[in-house]
Amino acid sequence: MNEQASIPAPRGRATATNPPTRFDPIKIELDLDAFEPGELRQAPTQFFEDTSRSILVSNDSPDVGYTWGINPYRGCEHGCIYCYARPSHEYLGWSAGLDFETKILIKRNAPELLSKELSKRSWKPAVVSLSGNTDAYQPVERRLKLTRGCLQTLLDHRNPVGVITKNHLVTRDIDILAPMARMNLVSVWVSVTTLRREIASVMEPRTSIPARRLDAIEALTEAGIPTGVMVAPVVPGLTDEELPAIIEAAAKRGATRAGYIVLRLPGPVAPLFEDWLERVMPERKDKIIGRIREVRSGRLNDPRFRHRMRGEGEWANFLKNLFEMTCRRYNLNQSRQPLRTDLFIRHPSNQLSLFEEDQLGIT
Repeated sequence: MNEQASIPAPRGRATATNPPTRFDPIKIELDLDAFEPGELRQAPTQFFEDTSRSILVSNDSPDVGYTWGINPYRGCEHGCIYCYARPSHEYLGWSAGLDFETKILIKRNAPELLSKELSKRSWKPAVVSLSGNTDAYQPVERRLKLTRGCLQTLLDHRNPVGVITKNHLVTRDIDILAPMARMNLVSVWVSVTTLRREIASVMEPRTSIPARRLDAIEALTEAGIPTGVMVAPVVPGLTDEELPAIIEAAAKRGATRAGYIVLRLPGPVAPLFEDWLERVMPERKDKIIGRIREVRSGRLNDPRFRHRMRGEGEWANFLKNLFEMTCRRYNLNQSRQPLRTDLFIRHPSNQLSLFEEDQLGIT
């Protein structure tokens, strides 16, 4: 279904359109006269079973700091308009637009699959990323607890994990994350795109509001869990001016690290983002698009490794310098030991023995 740009986004959604996929030559347009007033404003979420037989996904990009990732969900109800994962939905025969936000595949046996893969003799313990593609703490996780199950499995196997999320729900799992932190098996990154709730509500409609994300940083830090803030993505011409304020706010809540990623608009994400700008803030569209092209060598996306996350040119250099200066001001990104892999247990028992707890220094 291809919803035209004149149609307003459904309630709680960032996207108003469902463009055809790269693999589908058929383009379908809605007959607007066939719908009752307000009918197009409804877009309920549908959930489907994912029958994948594996859960660990490898990654060889030099721009990403991990080799293995876990995605309990495909598609994301958070609905961030800029999400780089949107094109992946096209491989399922669905659109990168509204389908990505409303048609969610769930890997109901994710914890069991993970345990099976970690138990294989071929597995060499390494840091695994939760939310490598879509957010592992999107709204349905509150009910299904698949991410929580994966964390428990990683704790049982003593395998290190890095978590990144936009959702305060991560604090629910402090009881698992805290003992992992005491063994240096976990780090958490909370993504904060803007401190302005009015922008977040239309750009990331079903994520935790900015204030709640800062609350999550504080709660995690107080529990002894190493936590950083990821300013991602920095939207040129819209949120770039907030970079120092976001880092300052996170540092005051206990964050010890910070990172940033400049907006990138791969494939079908670019027209979705342009349509969003036209609907939500048309007066700023030209400035934002112009700034994106400035940092992307005249394009809206630059897929080259070592360029796609930061951009290039005068503006990109200014942002890099501003980021580094702000981090120094708040003593962020000081040296830290890498997460441990030497505690790995291929076939864990159901519970730690008292001897093991004493050896690991858990009280």
